[in-house]
Amino acid sequence: MELIKQIKDAEQQAKEIVEKAKRDATELADQTRQQRSDMLRQAQEQRLKAIQQAVDAAEQQGRKEVETLAAEGKKQRDALLSTSRGKIDELTGKVLASLWS
Repeated sequence: MELIKQIKDAEQQAKEIVEKAKRDATELADQTRQQRSDMLRQAQEQRLKAIQQAVDAAEQQGRKEVETLAAEGKKQRDALLSTSRGKIDELTGKVLASLWS
């Protein structure tokens, strides 16, 4: 009788140990999934931040290039206009002189 009681107690303890191991394994798996999810979320946030920084830097560089090209274009237009203005005035004078004579 005592032996049967000990066997039943041992079986009950074994069941409890197995159930605790299952709970511990489930909890550990949940923690691992949560950690992996957190790491993936952080990596995604870092990736998006790096992309945004690259886009911002490219936009800033593009604006600088546009400003530089616009200034160079204005200088070239002004130079062309100043060299052309004298020729235009000279030719206009010749045309008017030929019309009046």
